[in-house]
Amino acid sequence: DQSNITVWSTNLTVAVSSPVVAELLPNGNFVLRASKMNGQDGVLWQSFDYPTDTLLPHMKLGLDLKTGHNRFLTSWTNSYDPSSGNTSFKLEMRALPEFLLLMDGWPSFRSGPWDGIRFSGLPEMQEWSYFNIVYNFTVNKEEVAYTFRVTTPTTYWRLIVTSQENLKLYMWNSNTLDWTMVWMPPQNDCNLYQICGRNSYCDTNTSPVCNCIKGFGPRDPEEWLFLGGIGECLRKTQLSCSDDKFVQLKNMKLPDTTGVIVDTRIGLQECEERCAKNCNCTAYANTDIQNGGSGCVIWTSGLMDIRNYATA
Repeated sequence: DQSNITVWSTNLTVAVSSPVVAELLPNGNFVLRASKMNGQDGVLWQSFDYPTDTLLPHMKLGLDLKTGHNRFLTSWTNSYDPSSGNTSFKLEMRALPEFLLLMDGWPSFRSGPWDGIRFSGLPEMQEWSYFNIVYNFTVNKEEVAYTFRVTTPTTYWRLIVTSQENLKLYMWNSNTLDWTMVWMPPQNDCNLYQICGRNSYCDTNTSPVCNCIKGFGPRDPEEWLFLGGIGECLRKTQLSCSDDKFVQLKNMKLPDTTGVIVDTRIGLQECEERCAKNCNCTAYANTDIQNGGSGCVIWTSGLMDIRNYATA
């Protein structure tokens, strides 16, 4: 400023042999690059690596495994104050990575793991295809990242996280010259993180919304009734670890993936066999539902944060 006080810095210290150029790219990415180098190799710093409350097409959310940098969204304090707020949308690195919507660092919503097509806790994202939006989740040795792109080049989109703990997708309306919200996750109790207890699932079409999984019952029936179905569910019959059978749960958000066992090399049949041999196994599923399904994820503790969808 006028007093020669730094008001903003990239916090980047690097030696360069040529002058540094600042450039705003057509996609909205503000980059600092060495003037003698073109393309991504010449980029010294870019704003796309440090998102605020907004994700633009081609930006990445998630972890750069080479640098350890985790790119995540942070809300404004309120609609008038752009300083960092209390809500963030951040990748949680687990055996099966998934995104969490956090309020003051505490989860309020979980996306569910990527199943090859979408996040199991956000089936509504498939509606984005109506807007010519293609999204992808990449997991490799270099990064674990989510991104989206628009196949209609004349439209402009942005995904934001708000101070009201919401994700919202906006499209620029060239007629009204403002941003029009076209999508947000349904606002209901079943989207709240762990609204129902262990070994139960949430269903907006039942009353109460919390239901014990088949084969389980309320740990404390009186408390269950008093609290409107909120509580832990226990097995009605203990496992024998020899001739136990499995119950298929359809159209479900996969349980919280903390502490799960993952093997992407095997299919569902071998996954079931491994689960049946493990007396601690409580559930299993494919990690990828494409082309008939592949990969294996096994839960060995209580099942948390499950919900039912009318369609999936």
